[in-house]
Amino acid sequence: MKYTVAVRALCEFTAKQGDLDLRFTPSPTAQEGIAGHQLVASRRGPGYESEISLSGEHQHLLVRGRADGYDPQLNRLEEVKTFRGRLDRQPDNHRQLHWAQLMVYGWLLCQARGLSEVELALVYFDIGSQDETMLCQPCTAAVLQEHFEAQCERFLHWADQELAHRTARDWALTALPFPHTEFRIGQRALAEAVYKANSAGRCLMVQAPTGIGKTIGTVFPLLKACPAQKLDKVFFLTAKTSGRGVALSALALIKCSAPALPLRVIELVAKDKACEHPDKACHGASCPLAQGFYDRLPQARAAAAAAGTLDKATLRTVALAHQVCPYYLGQEMVKWSDAVVGDYNHYFDLNALLHGLAVGQPWRVSVLVDEAHNLVERARKMYTAALSQASLGAARRSAPVPVKKMLDRLHKGWNATHHGQLDDYQVHAQLPEAFMFKLQQATNAITEHLSEHPTLVDEALQNFYFEALHFTRLSESFGEHSLFDITKGGKQSTLCIRNVVPASFLRPRFANAHSVTLFSATLQPQRFYGDLLGLPDSTAWIDVDSPFSHEQLAVQVAANISTRYQHRLASLPKVVDVMARQYGQQPGNYLAFFSSFDYLDEVAALWAARMPQVTTWKQSRRMSEGDQAQFLARFTEDGQGMGFAVLGGSFAEGIDLAGQRLIGAFIATLGLPQVNPVNEQIRLRMADLFGDGYAYTYLYPGLQKVVQAAGRVIRTQTDRGVVHLMDDRFGRPEVRSLLPGWWRVSC
Repeated sequence: MKYTVAVRALCEFTAKQGDLDLRFTPSPTAQEGIAGHQLVASRRGPGYESEISLSGEHQHLLVRGRADGYDPQLNRLEEVKTFRGRLDRQPDNHRQLHWAQLMVYGWLLCQARGLSEVELALVYFDIGSQDETMLCQPCTAAVLQEHFEAQCERFLHWADQELAHRTARDWALTALPFPHTEFRIGQRALAEAVYKANSAGRCLMVQAPTGIGKTIGTVFPLLKACPAQKLDKVFFLTAKTSGRGVALSALALIKCSAPALPLRVIELVAKDKACEHPDKACHGASCPLAQGFYDRLPQARAAAAAAGTLDKATLRTVALAHQVCPYYLGQEMVKWSDAVVGDYNHYFDLNALLHGLAVGQPWRVSVLVDEAHNLVERARKMYTAALSQASLGAARRSAPVPVKKMLDRLHKGWNATHHGQLDDYQVHAQLPEAFMFKLQQATNAITEHLSEHPTLVDEALQNFYFEALHFTRLSESFGEHSLFDITKGGKQSTLCIRNVVPASFLRPRFANAHSVTLFSATLQPQRFYGDLLGLPDSTAWIDVDSPFSHEQLAVQVAANISTRYQHRLASLPKVVDVMARQYGQQPGNYLAFFSSFDYLDEVAALWAARMPQVTTWKQSRRMSEGDQAQFLARFTEDGQGMGFAVLGGSFAEGIDLAGQRLIGAFIATLGLPQVNPVNEQIRLRMADLFGDGYAYTYLYPGLQKVVQAAGRVIRTQTDRGVVHLMDDRFGRPEVRSLLPGWWRVSC
């Protein structure tokens, strides 16, 4: 059995050594890199070959990749690397890696074309000046073959281990039993749909009620599909930290049910939550866990692979035992794990680690998107960029004289963008060309300065610099999927490229996966999510029947209440009347949801005056994870009280309060986004693109929050509860049609 490895992956495994060094080295964007490679190729003479597919074998190792370019007349093989700043600042271990890759390509070319020798050329292309620096080295085929075989020999032991692991993994997955004695109602249909979608290589949208066991119902069939579909990795992506915990628990349950399953699982966490020395810079001269990182990595990698499941705590323990950085050990171990649990941004973001690895290796991956209704807003934020004039001001105050001159010019150009703007908020059809030119000049100046001073810590300058780079990058793809708006505040303004339809950015992410399954209790209507997320036309859809009956949940509409802003004051006593009447009939634990903290506080004050004997607790702004845990701990099996929360917040989805821990919910809002100038512009754009601007901007997102919050009440087939929908608009047909079909709503 052959083990296939990419040239880059082989050399990163065998040739990297020394320190982890992340001192400032401004790197080109992917688009700039592609353009740079194309420009270099266009400068070459006739007969020059680009993107040459090469492969070769050593024992049972198959090595393959694409060489950048070959000139047959000069017998020169080129490896092109784009960069910004000063080349002499490049760390030595980067240069060693580049030569190692080029020498492997050199042997593969000599072998393929029967060459006895070849000239190797590392071509460094400066994105800023567009100049080339070429480093040449003639090599005989014999020397290149010796180097190639040495790299392969260093990798073979690991390759043998990986082959054995993959064989044992696939054998165990083929015989994998369902970890429970039986499927819940609807869970089998869910599992079958996920398995079939993977077999067909299609994307799948799953709407399934809360409490059905969606996590185990999607993870299990996807793992079962791995052997037949030859999947390398499974990515489980979540919107919140709590979702990662549920996924890890499901994978642990599966591993416990099949002791022979050697499944490697890793949890990805944000860098700031994994860093052991936040006061130190990421290089060997500053951080002890960066010093000699690549020299200690082989032993740490072996120990991490043997650990099996690398949640945050386990990964930290392994990393510190070998004195390496936990965060970057985690990035390394993604390459050798079978299941990766992380945040949406790890695959869907502009610079997503998982997507980059999946395409570059390349891997055959299937992706699970948990609570997928959240992906619309999360993706919009990923592809939105804002520039604050206050941030520019802070950068100007700290910048050295040459950079400050450029920032001063940018400041003048910035003022021109909003000169004459009468309204505080205004949308513009195009990006201002003159401003964008000055912004590019300013970022080039900052790049040169930071390259000259890679250890300099200037937080204000760096913050503005990264904001400007993100803004510039998104400006390159500006179109009808985004708005360009200017918000004035006094004499200053904020410029924003505001993404409203992330479909064009997400579409390649779906295409590069073998399959993607998006699941949630609220993915209705299907066309709304398909349009905004850019799902393929071939995407399958399943609406899983609820395991719950309408007898379990009493849903009542308070048709005499309006929670519209202009009626809010008048609604307060009516809302409290409904809550008090229900609590008096059946004391227990309840959650009450409101459209804002201000509304929550007003109702809570009136409730406390009306029902002082009832224990009450409230969600507050910017609660820590500890405070959130204390809030949820108040919901005990034998407890009684009223929790107040904001709809769409931390307690409106993703929490599990089964049994008597929660017996009812009051929802005093339709959850509609606030009517403001920004949302009104989004409504107009949605109307232009999809026809129904109001539904796409307000109604669908609002009702999704309502159904999610109501879903906290019934979690198991033995639960009983009540939901009060407190607004007259819940009686409208277009609103009722968006509520779950198994509900029986009474007024």
